[in-house]
Amino acid sequence: MKAIVVEDIVKKYRVGKAEVSALEGISFSVDHGEIFGIIGPDGAGKTSLFRILTTVLLADSGFASVDGFDVVKDYKKIRNQVGYMPGRFSLYPDLTVQENLEFFAAIFNTTIKENYDLVKEIYSQIEPFKNRRAGQLSGGMKQKLALSCALIHKPSVLFLDEPTTGVDAVSRKEFWEMLHRLKVQGITILVSTAYMDEATLCDRVGLIQKGVLLSVNTPKRVISEFKDALWAIRAKEMYPLMEAIKADPSVLSCYPFGQYHHVTFHNKAESKAQLERIIKNGNYTDVEIFPIQANIEDCFMALMKE
Repeated sequence: MKAIVVEDIVKKYRVGKAEVSALEGISFSVDHGEIFGIIGPDGAGKTSLFRILTTVLLADSGFASVDGFDVVKDYKKIRNQVGYMPGRFSLYPDLTVQENLEFFAAIFNTTIKENYDLVKEIYSQIEPFKNRRAGQLSGGMKQKLALSCALIHKPSVLFLDEPTTGVDAVSRKEFWEMLHRLKVQGITILVSTAYMDEATLCDRVGLIQKGVLLSVNTPKRVISEFKDALWAIRAKEMYPLMEAIKADPSVLSCYPFGQYHHVTFHNKAESKAQLERIIKNGNYTDVEIFPIQANIEDCFMALMKE
């Protein structure tokens, strides 16, 4: 039995007179003890999917189950045994750190003492501030408190909806280290993020855009399926260079990535010659060109064009 099963889930919203599709026939499954990432930009449908799986929102059609329980028929059982950390900080800002944790433990008929070993490593980092109101915590500390509250009843499946959004790089790194330690304890984790670099930290990922699941695979397999020759290029005149590359009919794609543009061509065998031709025809200085290995974001951009 799979920890999570999603079959042909469809969800639409009415916006004025128009109907907007949030999820278009999403299907995938998650194994027990797996970290599965739903990777995609804002508005891709990640939050709608998480709300359906945590029984907060009803799908228009399709089927989903968590630990073998139907998200519609068995919603009470699911709510009792999963942990859910929404994208927005949803704890009580006027309660202290300790009061928030005690409150969520009481909801699930347990105590901090009973399950302290599960949250000890996370909670111990904010315990020195246990008498501080939650609303006065930093972003990283709020994140740790929210995760502690989601874990205090010892859930079998943990849902984390964009948990690292707006958090500094060090806190993001620490958070993912925590997730891998939770995985060792047998907890299944479904996590969504708009940060493409976090995809490589998952066992498997589902790349999603505009409610459509573009690919489901391990990060390595997603990258290995990128077949185009990929080039990195930069010059002092970055914007004019990008405009010239995009205007050339031989170019398949060109996207800015940090200090470089990543470029692919329709004919990958002649890609270097085509790129050198574009450079020769322009007035560019300090030009640098070299072939590179695709990353998850390159793969995502390529899948969007298909």
